[in-house]
Amino acid sequence: MLLAAFFLSCSKTPEQKLPLIDPLTFTKDHEGKKVELYTLKNANGLVAQITNYGGRVVNLFVPDNQGTFEDIVTGYSTLDGYLNSNEVFYGTLIGRYGNRIAKGQFTLNDSVYTLPVNNGENHLHGGPKGFHNVVWDVVQQDDKTLLLSYLSADGEMGYPGNLQVNVTYELTDDNELKIQYWATTDKPTHVNLTHHSFFNLKGAGNGEINDHLLQLNAPYYTPVDSGLIPTGEIIPVEGTPFDFRNLTAIGSRVSEENEQLRFGLGYDHNWILEAAQEGLTFAAKVVEPASGRTMEVYTNEPAIQFYGGNFLNGSDTGKYDKVYSYRGALCLETQHYPDSPNQPAFPSTLLNPGEEYYSVCVYKFGLQP
Repeated sequence: MLLAAFFLSCSKTPEQKLPLIDPLTFTKDHEGKKVELYTLKNANGLVAQITNYGGRVVNLFVPDNQGTFEDIVTGYSTLDGYLNSNEVFYGTLIGRYGNRIAKGQFTLNDSVYTLPVNNGENHLHGGPKGFHNVVWDVVQQDDKTLLLSYLSADGEMGYPGNLQVNVTYELTDDNELKIQYWATTDKPTHVNLTHHSFFNLKGAGNGEINDHLLQLNAPYYTPVDSGLIPTGEIIPVEGTPFDFRNLTAIGSRVSEENEQLRFGLGYDHNWILEAAQEGLTFAAKVVEPASGRTMEVYTNEPAIQFYGGNFLNGSDTGKYDKVYSYRGALCLETQHYPDSPNQPAFPSTLLNPGEEYYSVCVYKFGLQP
């Protein structure tokens, strides 16, 4: 009955009334390659617009319990908005390495590789010219699917190996935004790809996310030092502000006196998932009580980074002239652990020639009963 009601509610709002972005605001050359905006739609009225600049989800319209569609991801209505943004990761594909690598360095097969540092003394999200800042090739598009491709050259941002990456975005008729990643290399290298949309289920720019309810299917997390690099410990969440095994308001414990919360200025940590015996692992659920919107996350990755928008500060005005305020959006990034190339006890992120990297993240949207 709930699923039927959701489909019925989707049909109440004609697709053409959604404030879709004019593709012409993205159609231009950037660093010798053409940037464009692509639109995906499913049978239930959900719409996503994605640009090949950084593989960014520019907007994503989903309905509330009254059938009203709202764009639930932060971003800009022009390419120039992204090029000049204070927050460079809105909606983007992340690589070669999602999250942090300590001091921008790792050793592989007795060779030391030095990466640019762009987060204090550490390397973050592939560096300043990571996958978020390149123009991807568009291989194929239909109404529901976009296939993007990028060849990261040997030595790019300090990483070894020519890395061929293919990514699909699919907006399914089960109301999922399904993201799949494949990669191959001609030299041993480290790979940890993820997605970095900033979500607010009230609608982007419609206030803070501290009243969203969050569930993380994670009995452990990896504590960090003051630079947000994992200490190497694996700590139970039980009895800590990091226990989201049941739906809990995000803001209910974020101001507690806790060293880890102080280091992250709130939540900006890696949780270790309770892996499924078969199929994809249920990673997370978010509920926005007023609208009734829900989002579930599924993956084949061993962990998820939850970031509570602690560095948003109201300095960005995005789509629809809305200000992106402090803790006004959240990220749920499925991934391997941060700094794994320097942490032998963590699951390996090493990719060798002849192997294929594969990762999948599914954001599934629905309504609260």
